[in-house]
Amino acid sequence: MRRRHNTKVKIIAAVLVACFSASYFFGWKDDVMRKIVYPLQYDYMVRQYAYENHIDPALVAAVILVESKFDQSASSHRGASGLMQIMPQTGKWIAEKMGMENFQPAQLNDVQTNIRMGTWYLAYLLKEYDGNKVLALAAYNAGRGHVDSWMEEYGWNKNFEKVEEIPFTETREYVRIVLLNERQYKKLYNF
Repeated sequence: MRRRHNTKVKIIAAVLVACFSASYFFGWKDDVMRKIVYPLQYDYMVRQYAYENHIDPALVAAVILVESKFDQSASSHRGASGLMQIMPQTGKWIAEKMGMENFQPAQLNDVQTNIRMGTWYLAYLLKEYDGNKVLALAAYNAGRGHVDSWMEEYGWNKNFEKVEEIPFTETREYVRIVLLNERQYKKLYNF
């Protein structure tokens, strides 16, 4: 009888150790994911401008991750700059729409200005496409002109969800990765 009791105690102890070890491991895994794979720098600004523009901060963080990996000095060979990789011409247009006076493209290198303008633009695109993230993200990457022409050419409406049908490979992969990253940011940061 004593031997059977000791075996049960050992089994229960082993199960408890396994449970605690698993919770420790998964907690550790989430920490690694937050620090290395899905960082969230400038958290306050991301949340602030996302809330001001009525969009999910996880989406903003996902766009920044794909656009610049949170590198404030990022620039593209095409001339886009800053965390959200805004082109100078797009920046001028955004500044006009936002009522920003005396805008200079160099301001796109300022973290706060870039997040503020990029988030406003992302929110604008979401409104333009009736909340459709696939179309808005495709427009953020390829431009509204391309998305509007695809809608006309392929008969897409604002309910379009078939990422695999986006004709530009770069844009198709961009949209796919941003949406995946958004889900991870929601999970890791409780947005």
